[in-house]
Amino acid sequence: MKRLVLAALLCASLSACAQSTDVAPPAAPTKPAAVLKEPTFAAGTPEARVRDALRSLNPEITVDSIDKAPVPGFREVVAGGQVIWVSDDGKYLFQGDLLDIASRKALGDEAMAKVRRKVLATLPEADRIVFAPTGVPKHTVVVLTDVECGYCRKFHSDIAEYNRRGIRVEYLAFPRAGIGSADYRKMVAVWCAPDRRKALTDAKNDRPVAQGACPRSPVDMQYNAGLRMGLTGTPMILNADGRMVGGYLPPDRLLERLDALAKEKAGG
Repeated sequence: MKRLVLAALLCASLSACAQSTDVAPPAAPTKPAAVLKEPTFAAGTPEARVRDALRSLNPEITVDSIDKAPVPGFREVVAGGQVIWVSDDGKYLFQGDLLDIASRKALGDEAMAKVRRKVLATLPEADRIVFAPTGVPKHTVVVLTDVECGYCRKFHSDIAEYNRRGIRVEYLAFPRAGIGSADYRKMVAVWCAPDRRKALTDAKNDRPVAQGACPRSPVDMQYNAGLRMGLTGTPMILNADGRMVGGYLPPDRLLERLDALAKEKAGG
């Protein structure tokens, strides 16, 4: 509960480079932009009681969804990029993985995937930096990336190999040092460059990217979307359904993972 309240109050990135211990503290944490409108709940309903109970902990909290939980007497809540479980009377809260023993699935994963799909739908494809294979892609992934993160650089160094395996990569910006940081300014320069693909490659290889005129940068919105989607480190790789694929995975392992998710979705 302490972690939930703190995350919702500060809305700060954990600033971790996935699978790395090199952590840079956020320079200027910001509240996520309202890329999704908070749902409304009729007075007197369990959903309204749960929402009010959370607001008693933190009046600034933004709830993304409240649905029936698989556990009787509880509601499944997505807020602050996390899934929590709150009793229908608003008196009890628990946080952590809820496992369906029969299917061996973590039940919070689907709740977060639904929210991620909604958030991703608010982020125009024109604002993403896309590296696509020749022909029809076999899979599409959204990768929240940072130009300074070692594993992000490692991933990008093999971008041609991911494409050769039929994987379309759509990059979103997540400057892990926070809005206003030097890292953030580099990423704004990349997203404002005439050739974003070249600029991103240059930045990840420590080559300078000139800061040009840019009337609107999508970096802030993408950063805030990352917080809303529960980002815990960069790179964060999502499949087309909003499911978390993982952090850095080499080309063959990423393809295997995407194939497995596609087979699971098809019921195979």
